[in-house]
Amino acid sequence: MDDAARAREAAREALVDVEPERLRATIDDRLLAAAVTPGVLSLVTARALDATVRPDDVVDRAAGVQLIYEGLRLTRRLAHEEPWTTAATHEADIDADMDVLAADVLVSRGFSLLACTDAAAAAVDVVRAFGRDQTLRAREGTTSEEATALDRNLEVDALELAVVAGTTAVGGEPPEELLAYARELAADYDGEFPPPGRALPEATADRIADISDRAVSATDR
Repeated sequence: MDDAARAREAAREALVDVEPERLRATIDDRLLAAAVTPGVLSLVTARALDATVRPDDVVDRAAGVQLIYEGLRLTRRLAHEEPWTTAATHEADIDADMDVLAADVLVSRGFSLLACTDAAAAAVDVVRAFGRDQTLRAREGTTSEEATALDRNLEVDALELAVVAGTTAVGGEPPEELLAYARELAADYDGEFPPPGRALPEATADRIADISDRAVSATDR
């Protein structure tokens, strides 16, 4: 199983007990169509830093990162579109309500997967930053350029969280250069992660390993 499939399946599996069935189906449909870049980056980071790490030791962290990102991404869309205010039918109104519930479940379940890990504090920071950014975005006088920049912070924060989750899975802390590389990756995607089936550049693992090696060498001097 490749990293994209592994991250997606772990995220879906973490939600198999969600009820009612319609809500679970709504969430599952989103995960099937989701770009799993954040989850994959967690797996790639851990393996790049420790080639002996088992996927099973990291996959729950990858799922947690992915679920938090998906939940916040859906929240961002709902905040911008407010579909319940424009629903033309009762069914459309129910769909909007389901999306609100789905966003809450995705974030909360992602938190539960990271709660007992060294990435827990970083996950809290991501959600707080998201709330702060969206509050600023909603203020009167915010330009379209400012709004776009605030929205893109979510992708940046998600990849930083992925790096933290992957690094702490093998007993380390990400050096600042590695966090900067996560921000660089997010900038390359211009606010949109690749579609399902693609996730990260092929050289990502080598770049992470190189950054880590240089960080260790600098510490040993």
